[in-house]
Amino acid sequence: MYRIFLVEDDRGIADAIAAQTALWDMETVCVKDFRNVMDEFAACSPQLVILDISLPFYDGYHWCRLIRSTSKVPVIFISSAADNMNIVMAMNMGADDFIAKPFDQSVLMAKINAMLRRAYDFASSTEMIGHRGAVLNTADGSLSYEGEKIELTKNEYRILLGLMRSKGRIVSREKLMEQLWESDEFIDDNTLTVNIGRLRKKLEAAGLHDFITTKHGVGYLIE
Repeated sequence: MYRIFLVEDDRGIADAIAAQTALWDMETVCVKDFRNVMDEFAACSPQLVILDISLPFYDGYHWCRLIRSTSKVPVIFISSAADNMNIVMAMNMGADDFIAKPFDQSVLMAKINAMLRRAYDFASSTEMIGHRGAVLNTADGSLSYEGEKIELTKNEYRILLGLMRSKGRIVSREKLMEQLWESDEFIDDNTLTVNIGRLRKKLEAAGLHDFITTKHGVGYLIE
């Protein structure tokens, strides 16, 4: 089943799109918190995004730029602001298509189906994990935040992956070391401490303060 992430603040339009896509055996997840779209995007891990331009707090261009910084997922803009300037801006931001409101549902579904076929007939799925606006992409081992990519070493990526997959739960040092051993490289306790220290510095430098919490004598936690 394809999953669509819909960023639309008009509840009537959002419900209509969700009902129409359901007829095609697609799941549409509508954004709930317009301040934290990236966290919901990562949690949804969609195969396609539909974005309005005029949204609460930040416009669709802002979210499209952040999505493009971490994912190649197809993006369709829907908007009543369908003048040439907005269409060109949407495409320059990384959108794959633009549909003017009001639109016919059959036209929308035709475009959705065509885009999904082109994008996924020969493509594999990618897991994305988000927290506090940061998105970890398992396809290339990168972390993105506020439109910027944070380069991670192999060990830093594995540590962060283990912690983000266990959000809200303490991960012991022993468990993290076991995950690092999967790379055929023996990691001892001191090496783990050094890697976590370097990872924290990178996160702090990018603006992700106190992203990893230490539980002394137990392990680490992403809250």
